[in-house]
Amino acid sequence: MTKKNKGSAGRRWLEMGIKVGVVILLGVVLYNQVFAREDIADIQTAFSAHFRSGNLHWLIIAILLMPVNWAFETLKWRTLVVGFEPLTFSRAYRGILSGITFSLFTPNRIGEYGGRILIVKPENNWKAVIATLVGSFCQMLVLLTLGFIGLIFFAQQFLSLDPFVLQAIIFLGAILVSILLFCFYNIDLVVPIVKRLPFIHYLKRFVKHIKLLKDYSSRELTIALFYGTLRYITYSFQYYLILLFFEINVPIGIGFASIATIFLLQTSIPLPPIIGLLTRSQIALYVWGHYTDQQVDILAATFGLFLLNLIIPAIMGLFIIVTTNVLQSLGVDGQKVKTSEEEE
Repeated sequence: MTKKNKGSAGRRWLEMGIKVGVVILLGVVLYNQVFAREDIADIQTAFSAHFRSGNLHWLIIAILLMPVNWAFETLKWRTLVVGFEPLTFSRAYRGILSGITFSLFTPNRIGEYGGRILIVKPENNWKAVIATLVGSFCQMLVLLTLGFIGLIFFAQQFLSLDPFVLQAIIFLGAILVSILLFCFYNIDLVVPIVKRLPFIHYLKRFVKHIKLLKDYSSRELTIALFYGTLRYITYSFQYYLILLFFEINVPIGIGFASIATIFLLQTSIPLPPIIGLLTRSQIALYVWGHYTDQQVDILAATFGLFLLNLIIPAIMGLFIIVTTNVLQSLGVDGQKVKTSEEEE
């Protein structure tokens, strides 16, 4: 066997190994979070009971909003990558779904980056990572801004805080959001800072592309922020609809304030979803416990949102990954990578 044939066989085995590994890891997530949960029988009972309650239409609407949620994320990310790679919407959507698959078993969902670079040209991989970082910063800005507003409303309603403490929370929240907003619209200031970091010469390939931050206009960043806000509203509304399905009839104002509070508290927990779901459930029990004692329904609603917005899209993303030439997409394989126009 020639060196070329050996190398080709090695790449095929590596390609297969990567895909089998992703399948196994996703299988672990599904087993632990869907089939092996200690409370899965109670959750199944809650779902069965409420399927017959006449509230099924709320769940159906929440399901129909699932692709809308990720469509807004696609539009946001596409806005940030179109300057160096004009992806079609459908191709960008496939990248988002692939990223969800990888994110389920990585801390703080960093696997999203690996999934998204699979659908850009190898020479643009680092740029896609930077665009994803900007998009994540954008979503965090939306989450913190609306989260602090929700927390203030929630604290006024349910927590007996000293007025001074509440004012301090408002002040610190406003300062933090203002700083982040300034950084977001002056994101190009990161370039000279990064270049001065020690040992940065080890990341030459990354630093070479970080100048992309200078190319983003205020208009593009505002559009990304707009799509990020629409996405936040969409998945918050999904959560509220699932609560209605489980007959947790929280008034809409308190409901959205509580949802914003839950999302804000979850942001401070850098855990992969496979571990973080337990913590998220505890946060939900604490927040909704101020309004209702339907603990099983609260856990079922939290699980339902997780299943709807992460597990189902991740399974869809898995099919995309197994039909993608991963090594070629990463630039390991020397073959020519098709452009989005050729594939579409």
